[in-house]
Parts: sequence; C-alpha cells; structure tokens
Amino acid sequence: MKLDLPEGMTIQAPLAEGFDRVLTREALALAAMLHRRFEGRRQELLAARVTRQRELDAGKLPDFLPETRHVREGEWKIAPLPAALECRRVEITGPVERKMIINALNSGADSYMTDFEDSNTPNWLNQIQGQINLMEAVRGTISLEQNGKQYKLNDKVATMLVRPRGWHLDEKHVMVDGQRVSGGIFDFALFFFHNAREQLARGAGPYFYLPKMESHLEARLWNDIFVAAQDALAIPRGTIKATVLIETILAAFEMEEILFELREHSAGLNAGRWDYIFSCIKKFKSNRDFCLANRGSITMTVPFMRAYALNLVKACHKRGAPAIGGMSALIPIKSDPVANEKAMAGIRADKTRDAGDGFDGGWVAHPGLVGVAMEEFVKVLGDRPNQWAKQRNDVVTRAADLLDFQPEQPITEAGLRNNINVGIHYLGSWLAGNGCVPIHNLMEDAATAEISRSQVWQWVRSPKGVLDDGRKVTTELVKALIPEELAKVKATVSAAGEDVGSYERAAEIFERMSLAEEFAEFLTLPLYEKLD
Repeated sequence: MKLDLPEGMTIQAPLAEGFDRVLTREALALAAMLHRRFEGRRQELLAARVTRQRELDAGKLPDFLPETRHVREGEWKIAPLPAALECRRVEITGPVERKMIINALNSGADSYMTDFEDSNTPNWLNQIQGQINLMEAVRGTISLEQNGKQYKLNDKVATMLVRPRGWHLDEKHVMVDGQRVSGGIFDFALFFFHNAREQLARGAGPYFYLPKMESHLEARLWNDIFVAAQDALAIPRGTIKATVLIETILAAFEMEEILFELREHSAGLNAGRWDYIFSCIKKFKSNRDFCLANRGSITMTVPFMRAYALNLVKACHKRGAPAIGGMSALIPIKSDPVANEKAMAGIRADKTRDAGDGFDGGWVAHPGLVGVAMEEFVKVLGDRPNQWAKQRNDVVTRAADLLDFQPEQPITEAGLRNNINVGIHYLGSWLAGNGCVPIHNLMEDAATAEISRSQVWQWVRSPKGVLDDGRKVTTELVKALIPEELAKVKATVSAAGEDVGSYERAAEIFERMSLAEEFAEFLTLPLYEKLD
C-alpha cells in the first residue's frame, strides 16, 4: 500500500489493511496545516510548563491570576449547547477498541468519551485502527464477531465525545518538515476531517474532551486550532464543542479562564480526579512539607479534593456550562456477590455526593455501572437535563483550600506494596497494547499508574515518607518488595490465561522510574519511544 502524502509529510510506520481509509491526502493535509500554524506555540507552552515547575520546585505556590481577575469578575456565559449535549447524567469512558466502542455506545449512558489517551496504549495500530473504528461507529456500521457472538449498534446510542492525546505527546510516526506532529493535533485532525459533516447530518456534531491542560493559554491554543479547522472545512465556527478535563492542580486555579478561552466551543469541565491527584504529587514532589497518604485514603472528601470539586461546579454553573463529575475506579465483581454489592454501594455513594454537590453528570468505566449511576442522578435532577440553576455562591475557595493536602497518614507497607503491584501490572499490560486494565477489582489507566509510581518516588525522598510502623520508605525497601510483587502479578496474569512476557520488563521500568534521581514528567513519554 502506498499513500498519497501532502508535501513535506512522511509516515514511518507499517500500513495495515484499511489504513488508507483514514490516512487520505486531504485529512493529512489538514493535520499538516495545523502543525505548521501551531506547533511553535505548542512548544512555547511546553517550555512554559518547565519554567513553572522550576518555580514550584523553588517553593513558589500557585494562586489565582491577578492578570485575569477581569475574566473571573466579568459577566459572560459560554455559547449555547447543541441538544445532543444538554443531558449528560452518565458518561461512560474507554479506549478506541472495537468491542468497547460498541458496548459503550449501547450501554444506556447519555454520552461516551472514547479515548485516544490515558486508557489507550498509543501504538500505531491502536491509533489508526481506532480512527477506523470511530468512522464506522459514527456511520452506524461498526460490528464485531467474537467467540461466536455478534456485536452491533442499537438504534439508540450514546452521544460520542473523543479525547485526543494531550499537548505533551507526539505522534512519532508522522513528520512534517522534519518535525514530529503533535499527537493531539493528529488525533483531532483525522477524526474531525472524516466525521464532522457526517455527525452533523446525523443530529450531533464533532465533540471532544481535552486532557492534561495546565493553563488557560493551553486552552486558547485548542480554541485557535478549532477555528482554523472549521474554517478549512467550511464548517461554521462554534460547531465543535469541547469539555476540558481539570486534571492538573495548576488548571484548578484557572477554571473560569479556561471556560472563557473556549467559550464559543465549550461544553464545560470535568473533574478528572486521578490525574489531578497525580498532578499534585508531581508538582509538589520537591516540597518537603508535602506528602500524601496511601492512595486509597485520597478520596473526594479530603480537603483539597473537596475544594477542587465544589469550585468546579461553581465555575461551570456561573457560566452556563456543564459540570461533569469524575470516575470512581470501582467496577462490577461478577465472581463475588458480597464484594460486588460493596462496589455498587461505593458507586452509589460517589454519584450521590456528586449529584448533591451540583454536578450535572458523572463518569463510569463499565457498562454494568450505568444503571446505578443513572439512578442517583435522576433522584436529584428528576427530568431536568442539568443543575445550572444550582449556583454554588456558598462556595468560597481560597488558594489555601486547593493546597490543603491531607491526609498525610497512614502510609503502610500494604499501601506501598499496592502501588508497586499496580504499577507493574499496569505497565506490563500497557506494553502489551492494553491501556485500560482491571486490577484488584478497580479499573486502572495511565493516571492511576502515575499515582502509583509518583507516590513511591516521593515517599522515598520525603522526610514524611514513613510507614505506620516507623520504617522509612527507602530505595532498599522498594527494591526488596518489587520481586515479591512481580511474582504476585505474574501469578494473577497467568491465572487469567494471559501472557506474562512483558512483566519482567515492566518491573524493571517501574523500579527505574520510581527510584531515578530525576522525576520523569510522564510515565508514557519514555515508554512511548519503545512502542511500535
């Protein structure tokens, strides 16, 4: 197969059957145009992240921006939403894998965030096959026959939103003028080119989720890309709608500004809790006063997470925007009725709290959770599509509230072991091509794996990284526990009938990245270079 590429573009990757349906000259030309216009600014914004991290490492704490006070105090709203995005009580999420797409769209959820990012291993096959899968899903033709069972779409399906990769990720297989293309621009351009008009014809539109942003300037870049892409395809401005995941501590100080930058294209904000916890650890990893307890103790009810969630609802409803709650990692447990009932109770409690706080909807990771989550939102919303009338003027959030990092204890050997175990298990699966993994009855993705390795890294270095029995978390202790947890992971994977070939390597990577002197900003950056 030979592709007709735009001038200046090269693709250094194998071309499987059907890839030419996605990698057309016209679609790639849109990606190339967006790269040439906006890559320089993307690099400037990534450099600004590095500068900001140095300031945090030196002890400077984030605060609300004085230069954007006029935005926070101004009278404005986001543009009206299309009918397809007015009711989002339950959203299901998952990778761009064929069976997942069909089951999620059929799940009974209002909307489905299909993911090129954290729940997807971004190898070349997954990225391009994912685009093919979405093209067929948009047109209603996607199907699958597996183990004697047929999968196809119902007449009524969830509204689709697509999450491209974050600003920090490249698409290493595609070069324009000798430079790698942004993974986010590549994912967006291919999906938008092939599907925007088709979606509009079917009564929806090109809707997106935007991950990992750290400032309103990064949102402005996305907005400019949306304008350029719509103009290039002669699609009216404002047709694109995008929900921003607030999953970094720095973005939490700029929520209204992010809505403002995207106001023509905004579909609200989402409380991306797991990446948010990781971001807090990452940003304050060198602060000797910062140390979080076991991951299981960092719930949505602890002070800094509570302040973040309530401030997100307030910001969104003040601006006429949807506020979508984050995802509990709990999943159904078919093999154990008692454990399953406990998991369902946890989901109910999570969605009850979110609905009571004013969120307009929330995330689940499994089709079996849609009904439970829907019940809790319906109890509060009734037949209303949202809770925008619930203005949280009672919420007054100071910088100190967002930075009230508690609890610091307990840190236990079991918590340390769990981080090691989850980190190795997830990495082994990711390397094998699966970026969304049930582990210990929780759905894990890159964000929860990041918490695992960043906590270990920080506990080793922090004077507060002390177990409840008095032992300091040290390099030696971590190295002693890794082989033991690797053996447990291998036994679990083997018992499930899966190949354990990638797990020795995963353990080596986890040890290196959790104990290295320099903290790698994202686990997936060095790992991506090893993928096909």
